[in-house]
Amino acid sequence: MRKTTVYLNDDEAEALRSLAAATGRSQAELIRDAIRRAVTSAPERRFHSLGQGVGTGAPRTRWSPAALYDKAFGRR
Repeated sequence: MRKTTVYLNDDEAEALRSLAAATGRSQAELIRDAIRRAVTSAPERRFHSLGQGVGTGAPRTRWSPAALYDKAFGRR
């Protein structure tokens, strides 16, 4: 187990202290549980980059360098 520091504002710290007292669990245990829940319920990240996004999945036709040059410089 590793030690870490978490900064809470006054309201968060008081709520955590109250919850620990009410449940009989340590503050650290409550924090670890919250982290476990957050990590297991996090949505899968979808990466978006130039040329890749949400598409049909159909294969794309490849452009020849000449066709790409013509399209880029308005020759077609």
